[in-house]
Order: sequence, then C-alpha cells, then structure tokens
Amino acid sequence: MTNDQARSFVQKHGVVLVSGKGPVPRLTEAIAREPIAGSWWSHPKAHEIFTVLQAVVESGDVLVCRLVEGKVTLVHRRLWPALVRVAGRFPKNHLAQVRQEHTASGRHVNKEVPFPKWVPLEVTERARVISEEEALGALGPWTALPDPKSKRPAAGTSSRKRKSSARRSPRRQVPAT
Repeated sequence: MTNDQARSFVQKHGVVLVSGKGPVPRLTEAIAREPIAGSWWSHPKAHEIFTVLQAVVESGDVLVCRLVEGKVTLVHRRLWPALVRVAGRFPKNHLAQVRQEHTASGRHVNKEVPFPKWVPLEVTERARVISEEEALGALGPWTALPDPKSKRPAAGTSSRKRKSSARRSPRRQVPAT
C-alpha cells in the first residue's frame, strides 16, 4: 500500500485504529493486506507498515488520539468538527492528541496535547453548526457501542436511553476479534 492509498483509506473510513482490535478498521492490516496475529512489529511487512504509518500520521490531515476504546486511533480531518461537537460523550483523555517525539538519545516518547488545545479555530466554528445526531452519524455506528473498559455509557446514547435499556437487557459487548 502506498502512502497516498493509506491516507485515502483513513479519509474514506474517517476513524480507524492503528493496530488494536475494535469496532473500526485497522490501518496496519490494510497496509499488510491481510489480518495480523500478534504485534505488527513482527510481521514480514513491518518496515513498510512503519513507513506508511509515519507518512499518514505526519500528513497533517489525521488526528492521533485514543478515541476508540482507549486504543491508538486515527481520525481524519473531515470528522474533526463532528468529534468536537460530541466531545462531551467521550472521556477527555481519549480526545487528547498523541504526538511522538524523538529524544536526543534516539528514543520515542509520546506527548499528549489535551483536548481542546489541539483543535483549530475553524473546526470549532464548524462544530457549532452541526447537530449532535449529524455528528454521531458522521463518526459512525461504533459510537453507539459501550466502551468495554469503562463504566461510561456508549457515546451515541442519551442518558434516558441508557437508563431504560440498562433495566431491560444486559449491555452489548464488542466481540473480540
């Protein structure tokens, strides 16, 4: 997969995981063009995966955060207004921008820019004019799933729906893949 194809993949899907398993596609598997068991670092295409991931992350059109289930997630710029619009439905630390910095010793260190400090002004302005339903729809159906690691309700449910559905049936779990 070329860098442009990977960027198009993220743009098309809007929200993708880098490598963790979850309710949205994984970019590492798209790059490898096959499922990856275990760490992608041990995959025969690890060098290609790393190179393409770096190009996508450095493109400026992708937010790296921990949006989906606390896992490293890429969100395309076209969805940033939707994300800002419904930010209150997610744990604040899941919305922090994750940036990798290289130290003088050659190590990589993750630094986080808290939400909303990373949000450009034009994104905030666009977020004000879209409805909550439109924003959740743009982000995708995964927003209606509960976070299995959290007691927080699903991002796409209202508190009234959560309380009434919790009385009637057990919470849906995201199947492990």
